[in-house]
Amino acid sequence: MSALLEVNGISKRFGGLQAVQNLSLTVNEGEILGLIGPNGAGKSTVFNMINGVFMPDNGRIMFQGADITGEPPYRVARHGLARAHQIVQPLSGLSVIDNCTVGACFGRQNLALREAREVAREVIDTVGLGNRAEALAGSLTTASKKRLELARALSARPKLLLLDEVLAGLNPTETEGMIETVRKIRASGIAILMIEHIMRAIMSLSDRIVVLDLGKKLAEGRPQEVAENPEVITAYLGDSKLMVAAEKPA
Repeated sequence: MSALLEVNGISKRFGGLQAVQNLSLTVNEGEILGLIGPNGAGKSTVFNMINGVFMPDNGRIMFQGADITGEPPYRVARHGLARAHQIVQPLSGLSVIDNCTVGACFGRQNLALREAREVAREVIDTVGLGNRAEALAGSLTTASKKRLELARALSARPKLLLLDEVLAGLNPTETEGMIETVRKIRASGIAILMIEHIMRAIMSLSDRIVVLDLGKKLAEGRPQEVAENPEVITAYLGDSKLMVAAEKPA
């Protein structure tokens, strides 16, 4: 399995706060890598450096062998790396399909409008919004807006998808549905790097997990290995949910 994304020794400081320090990780083709840690561990800062929102203070970010360090988000998307945000911000006055058409036009394949719309329709079917294609994005429920955020990212035809807490704010039934959608995306060949606080879900979905604490990598390994790591348990204040999550499938 070859590396799709290679993050080599990146750091980021905001004034007196060292948000991320000398972090290295890889995401291989076709895998799901989970990124977990307590609140304030630096997870979102890592995502922001990977997809070009922040420039790392040092270190390099390589995607498919190309150096994308510090490239703006629109250029990162052209390489084939897309992101679904935790706080969804759809183009509320546009329809579901138009939102996704925008994503396809500015994605990896730089599609013309007609082809972009075809991709958009395919993607909204994949995430379960086919019957809401013409609905205004602003009229959707929270759960459907989450799916639209995911669909818009998928419309860019990424090879790697960054998922930032796509399960946040969903009820148990909606959570199960989104987990199955993530599995479907992975089965299509798209690699995933995901941040998630619902331990049962991320332990079930991930091939490997990286744990951050205070901006540093605390542990890395398969879900069971991470769940049994004493340092990880301490970082989560001894929360037994890590072990439970590793033992019970989602």
